[in-house]
Amino acid sequence: MDPQTMESEISLEIVLVQPTPGVVFGLQEGSGSNYKSVQKQMATDSDLTFRFTIIAKGDKNKDVLPRLSGNVVQGPPASRFIYIDIGTYAGQSDSIWGRRLKIPLTGITWQVMNSLPSDGVLKTSVPGTGKDGGPNCATVKPFDGWHLKK
Repeated sequence: MDPQTMESEISLEIVLVQPTPGVVFGLQEGSGSNYKSVQKQMATDSDLTFRFTIIAKGDKNKDVLPRLSGNVVQGPPASRFIYIDIGTYAGQSDSIWGRRLKIPLTGITWQVMNSLPSDGVLKTSVPGTGKDGGPNCATVKPFDGWHLKK
């Protein structure tokens, strides 16, 4: 394999800060109507953490950014993201909530990849409760990006 062409697995961690209590949150695998919610967790009074891996591949000489893929990666190549399923979307049939939280994969660049230790984890923290008091949903804004977990 050409030294400029690479494929590697990246460990990611999402922390939902103070999610709405009594609601189930899960990481979405698959898309459309063909998906399942995994790592399901009922929110209480503490943060929730989701850990998973994605694949980054490409040619550093030809591709502006690594191509990200995997069973939890959603969206078109130029704007990949992760879904957190909420309430009924996460299989909680008695919930009044049915939402998804979209967490962008922006900021995972060749520079970030080159500086990531082999056991490194990229982490992001996002609010778990929205302005309406219910679970945070839609695209996370503002999004602080992915950072090397310390």
